[in-house]
Amino acid sequence: MFLNTIAPAEGSKPSRKRVGRGIGSTLGKTCGRGHKGQHARAGGFHKVGFEGGQMPLQRRLPKVGFKSKLKKFVAEVRLGELNGLAVDVVDLAILKAANIVPAQVKKVKVIDSGKIDKALVLKGIKATEGALKKIESLGGKVEA
Repeated sequence: MFLNTIAPAEGSKPSRKRVGRGIGSTLGKTCGRGHKGQHARAGGFHKVGFEGGQMPLQRRLPKVGFKSKLKKFVAEVRLGELNGLAVDVVDLAILKAANIVPAQVKKVKVIDSGKIDKALVLKGIKATEGALKKIESLGGKVEA
């Protein structure tokens, strides 16, 4: 195969319409636009989705999706972040002071990500099953 022998597939590139070339071409006089109306005229344009004044489909359908208002009050903390703390008892105030969670957070959950190498006591903080196993295996515990 050579570059000069490459050609598009048969029928994939139809020849363009030559409008306004007489009645024998079937595209004479009105050039395939029909008689009168918005599309028959130059500049006959309407917005995408416009349905002639009828309520368009994208406005007839209900909105979908959800944004939680509580998201800013809940945070996740990785085990590796707790490992860097210089305390043995970890609570919400300590996490806020260490800039691990934002100030407006009210609930925190520890997730099993990263390594931990010291026993910690979590007060008022929840933990996932995997994080709980790692904490307890080192002699730590989670208090409600």
